[in-house]
Amino acid sequence: MLKITPYLGIIVVLVSVGGIWYPKLGYVVALVFLTLMIISPFRGRWFCGNLCPRGSFNDFWIGRISRHLPIPRIFRSMVLRVPVFIGLMGFMIWRILLTQGMVDKVGMVFVTMCILTTSASIFLGVALSPRAWCTFCPMGTLQRRLGRGKYQLKLDPDLCIDCGVCKTVCPMQLEVNEIAEKPDCIKCGRCVEACPKEALSF
Repeated sequence: MLKITPYLGIIVVLVSVGGIWYPKLGYVVALVFLTLMIISPFRGRWFCGNLCPRGSFNDFWIGRISRHLPIPRIFRSMVLRVPVFIGLMGFMIWRILLTQGMVDKVGMVFVTMCILTTSASIFLGVALSPRAWCTFCPMGTLQRRLGRGKYQLKLDPDLCIDCGVCKTVCPMQLEVNEIAEKPDCIKCGRCVEACPKEALSF
């Protein structure tokens, strides 16, 4: 996790609220899309754990009031993720086509998408777990596909004592100390920092 990560959540608030009066703020969403598209082929879901404004908002704001319940397994399934991806991306593209390229209207489409997805993430974050939305977020799913196998978490089985600390601190609720590829690891590094035996690394 970067030093700026805890503070990026303010961007979600600025775009979701300020964008209603100043639609050009919606282009911040487009900038986020572009950034993650550039990073993900090399580092998988690293953006999610380090630069995602909504991820920061949910971790450090919603996390204070979350019930911190287990994330339902169906949320991780492609049976849910693919329709959500197609539905939201299709809706956004359709709305953009209707704007006829007018700058403020295009910006408002991005603002609307930000409000819609942030509302869903807040609801799920409070009711279940801060990163519940992230398990099937369309951008997370895209990064998972583009960066599969890149920048993987490594475990030294000779050092691991199965204390479970890594699983406790993982915001995505992954089985961190299993020797297996974890395409939904968001590379936040919290498990690496928490491991008492330094058995984990990237």
